[in-house]
Amino acid sequence: MQDDDTGGSAPCMAHLLVGGKPVDPGTMRDVACFRKAERTRLMQARRAVSSPDRDAVTRDLRTALDTIVTPHPGMRIAAYWPIRGEPDLRDWMVAAHEAGATVLLPVVIAKDAPLVFRAWSPGCAMARGIWGIPVPAHGVEAAPDVVISPLLGVDGGCFRLGNGGGYYDRTLCDLNPAPRVIGVGFADCVIPTIFPMPWDIPMDSVVLSDGSMRHRT
Repeated sequence: MQDDDTGGSAPCMAHLLVGGKPVDPGTMRDVACFRKAERTRLMQARRAVSSPDRDAVTRDLRTALDTIVTPHPGMRIAAYWPIRGEPDLRDWMVAAHEAGATVLLPVVIAKDAPLVFRAWSPGCAMARGIWGIPVPAHGVEAAPDVVISPLLGVDGGCFRLGNGGGYYDRTLCDLNPAPRVIGVGFADCVIPTIFPMPWDIPMDSVVLSDGSMRHRT
C-alpha cells in the first residue's frame, strides 16, 4: 500500500445509524439491558396480581378512558387484543362499536415491519396471527384516528415501555396524519424514565387503572 499524507476518505457512519438516526452503540446497549430488566420486573409484578383484582382495576381504567375518548360514527379507534395480563378492554371495544366507531386491531404482517390495522367487530372471524395473537381474519385495513396502546411501563414523559418488539414506534412514525395515541396500563407501571432513544414516540395521554391520567406537554 502506498503512503498517502493527504488523508483517507471519510469513515462510513452507517453502523451508528438506527432508522436514519445517530445512536451511540454503547448507550444503545446499556438502555437495552435496562429495559430488559425493567420488563422482567414489571411482568413479574403483573403476574402476581390475581385475576379478580386485575378485572376490578381494569373496570376503573375503562371508566377513566371514557372521559377522554368518546367513540362516535366515523371515528376509527385502534385498540388491542389483551395478552400476558394486559388490561382487557374488549367490553369497551364492544361499546365503541355499538356507538358507531370503527374498531381496529393491530396486525403484525412481518418481523420488523410496521403494523397494519384491521377492522374488528363483535363475533367476527378471528385467526391466529404472528406470535399467536388473535387478529380479525377478514377485516378491512384502515388508518386509525386514535390508537390505544397497552403499557408494560411508562415514564414521566409519557414514553412507553412495551414488550420489546418496537412495532408501535415503527408504525406510529409512519402514520400521516398522526393519530392521537393513548397509553393504558396498571397504576404500578410508572417508572422514572425509560431512557428514551431517538426513535421512541411518546404517548399523547396516559390513562392508568387508579383513574389517574397524564398528558404530554
